[in-house]
Amino acid sequence: QVQLVESGGGLVQTGGSLRLSCAASGRTFSTYAVGWFRQAPGKDREFVAAMDWTGGSTVHADSVKGRFTISRDNAKNTVNLQMNSLKPEDTAVYYCAARPWGAALRARNEYPHWGQGTQVTVSS
Repeated sequence: QVQLVESGGGLVQTGGSLRLSCAASGRTFSTYAVGWFRQAPGKDREFVAAMDWTGGSTVHADSVKGRFTISRDNAKNTVNLQMNSLKPEDTAVYYCAARPWGAALRARNEYPHWGQGTQVTVSS
């Protein structure tokens, strides 16, 4: 079992940057594929980025490609999401998720483990 705790959210102006982190418990976290999702008010939770368990494969949603980057540090049991050139439409609660082994997947129902989320607000 793995537990996830997000941090790093906050209020930022358009064009600014934030770095989200997700701290994971459990000695086997390096064998988990990880993902970031977000949910804006009144909308479904949507895929943002994912990385496979090896760290060798990543995928990013078209809406964030070139602006956001997912990374992981297995020595620290963390997953990060570097967000640059932020836009008001990036405002949402951001969640990290994990699944044992496996590929970097976009479907949220593939991830059994979720954090509680961190709020990101981008002002115009």
